[in-house]
Amino acid sequence: MWTRIGRCFSPVRLNAGSYWSLQQLGKTPRHHRWNQTLASPFSEAPRPRKNDSLGIRHACALEPDRQLKVQWEDGSNSLYPLVWLRDNCQCPQCMLQSAKARSLHLSQLDIHTGVDRVLVKEPNKLSVVWPDQHASEYDADWLKKRCFSPVARQAMREELFLNERVYWGSELRIPSAIFQEVLEDDKAALDCFTALRRVGIVYLKGAPREQGEVAKLSKRIGFLRLTFYGHTFQVQDKLDANNVAYTAGDLSLHTDYPALQHPPGVQVLHCLHQAKEGGESEVVDGFHVAQQLWQENPEAFRTLSSLTVDFTDTGVDYCDFSIQSKHRIIEVDGNGLVLRINYNNATRDSVLDLPLQHVQPFYASLRAYVDLMRRPENVLTYRMEPGDMVIFDNWRLLHGRRRYSMDPEHPRHLEGAYLEWDVVMSRLRLLQKAVHEDR
Repeated sequence: MWTRIGRCFSPVRLNAGSYWSLQQLGKTPRHHRWNQTLASPFSEAPRPRKNDSLGIRHACALEPDRQLKVQWEDGSNSLYPLVWLRDNCQCPQCMLQSAKARSLHLSQLDIHTGVDRVLVKEPNKLSVVWPDQHASEYDADWLKKRCFSPVARQAMREELFLNERVYWGSELRIPSAIFQEVLEDDKAALDCFTALRRVGIVYLKGAPREQGEVAKLSKRIGFLRLTFYGHTFQVQDKLDANNVAYTAGDLSLHTDYPALQHPPGVQVLHCLHQAKEGGESEVVDGFHVAQQLWQENPEAFRTLSSLTVDFTDTGVDYCDFSIQSKHRIIEVDGNGLVLRINYNNATRDSVLDLPLQHVQPFYASLRAYVDLMRRPENVLTYRMEPGDMVIFDNWRLLHGRRRYSMDPEHPRHLEGAYLEWDVVMSRLRLLQKAVHEDR
């Protein structure tokens, strides 16, 4: 697995500065200082592919391989497993058209099926008659988009999930937009949420200085994630605080809520009042720092991506709660791609369910990762002012706050909320379709 880790990393950096207007999408210079160029965070999300409406020139079954070969009008070829074609028959008998959902049961599928005959009915239609005489018909565009070639599969992954990321450090100019435009204009919202996915953080300006605005944004996207701190939460200095965020002290870099088995994917913070002194926000690209750890200390990376650590949170807020979880600090998938960072020193439990001989290596590895986070070139510092709203990827970014002075005349107050990435990505895909169909 470890030989594949590098796929998730690219030493991508942005130019120096503070905020970058989303109106300047697509204008980022392409002469960057890195080895591999990912999609610009300020470029548009990939449009749903139309494959230039290639017609089908010829199609035939390759019986020994149980595949169907399609030759396109440009001379290229695509191969499709017969079992996949039968499983994805688009007829009303096999698909519930109103739900766009498969109604064919897997127990009814002949996984070793052959074909009776294959017909190209017109350049854009392919008909397959199966041994039981059931007939399936496929549009050329639909087939081409689902080609099994590595290039086509990668294009489909990117179109559906926008997995390409731009890594950054203290030089980042945070993509920014106008709050009301994101609420009202589909193109502005698409640009905003695309930048959120690519860069991990977006700044919105001009939100009304009152509670409830994060809820308005959530309705634009879908709905909020309810947690034990409520649908929204008020970040203020509180007496007998049930969370370290509800104090005026320093907040070390962390991700929110690793004490949950499924931490929230996206966080929103809206500044209602700012402290007169202090209270600056800090963010770090956790994926970028994980890349640095992998390059400089691969053993520490392997430790943090293999050992599970306990997190806990107890108290009373929306309701009383006592939650426990186990996570790897650096969560990777089966291909070694980094999926999520789980780290909050405040809620890291004193219970450490590790074999004795792994305790010291764990602490050494975690300290190495935290020391990399704290490098000045990795920490972006900014100061929110009333009316500012920030949206960031809680699975990727670590965020913190500098100590601030308590002043009854200038009380610091942020309203926060969480969303799930599933909800944000759903809205993003719908916006892609709406914006691109209007053009």
